[in-house]
Amino acid sequence: MKVLSPRSLDEACALLARDPAPRPIAGATDILVHWPDNLNAKAETETYLDISALSDLRHITREDDVLTLGALTTYWDVIQSQACRDDFPMLLDAARQVGSVQIQSRGTWAGNIVNASPAADGVPVLMAYDATVVLRSKSGEMEVRLDEFYSGYKQMQRRPDQLITAIRIPRRTYDTQIFEKVGPRRAQAISKVGLAITHSTEGWRVVAAAVAPMILRCKSVEALLESGAPVRSPDDLAQAIDQDVAPIDDIRSTREYRQRVLARLIYHDLKGVLPAFS
Repeated sequence: MKVLSPRSLDEACALLARDPAPRPIAGATDILVHWPDNLNAKAETETYLDISALSDLRHITREDDVLTLGALTTYWDVIQSQACRDDFPMLLDAARQVGSVQIQSRGTWAGNIVNASPAADGVPVLMAYDATVVLRSKSGEMEVRLDEFYSGYKQMQRRPDQLITAIRIPRRTYDTQIFEKVGPRRAQAISKVGLAITHSTEGWRVVAAAVAPMILRCKSVEALLESGAPVRSPDDLAQAIDQDVAPIDDIRSTREYRQRVLARLIYHDLKGVLPAFS
C-alpha cells in the first residue's frame, strides 16, 4: 500500500487534482474494521491520502449563527465541548454511542459522513440539525446540505478530487431534540434502527438510519407532524413511514422489524410532546 502525507490543505487538494484515486483517511477506523478482508493484492496496491496531520482542520468554532466542526473533529472532541453540550446535545448522545472510547478518540464526524453507511450514528443528528458539508478542491469551495448529500447507497455529492473541510450547523432554538439508537446493545454495535428528531421555527426534522440505502429525512412523516393530524397509535404512522423508507432483511434484523420499531420510536418519543399524539 502507498500513503501520501500532505503537509497542508492546499497540498492535499493539489495531490487529488493531479490524481483523484487516493482515498482520504484521518482516523481510519472504518478501514481497520475491514482490514482482515482486504489483505490481498488489491489492498497492497491501494493508495491513501492521510490528512490526519492537518491540524487546522481540527476545531470546534461557535459563532452567533453557526457552529462549525472542522473535518478532523472527533467524537471525543464533541463530548468534551461545552459549546456542543449547550447548543446541540444530540451530538453528544450520538458520540457516546459510537464504538468504544478508542474509536471515539480517533473517529471523525466527517469520516462518518463520507463512509456513507446507512446505519451511521453521527449522520442522523447532523442531518436533523440541518448541517451542511463544506467541500474543497483545488478549483474552489462549495457547500452542500447534508440532507441532499446522498443520492443512493454509498453515493454522494463529493467528487473524488474534493475533501470535506468542515461541517456547519446553524444555531437555533429547539423545543424538541431526540436521538434513538436500537441495536443488540447500547454501544459498540451497529444500529438496527436509528432516529433523530428535532423541532424548531424551521419545522420538524425526522431522520432515520438503517431503514434505507442511505440516511434520509422522512418527509412524509414530517408533513404528518406539521399537519397536526391525530396519531393514536404507531399504526397511524405506518403509511407515512412506508412512503419514506425502504428497509431490507439482513443479518441484523428484518424489514418488518425495522418499520415497526421506527413507528414505535416516533410514536412514544412524541406522545406527550404533541397534542395530536394520544
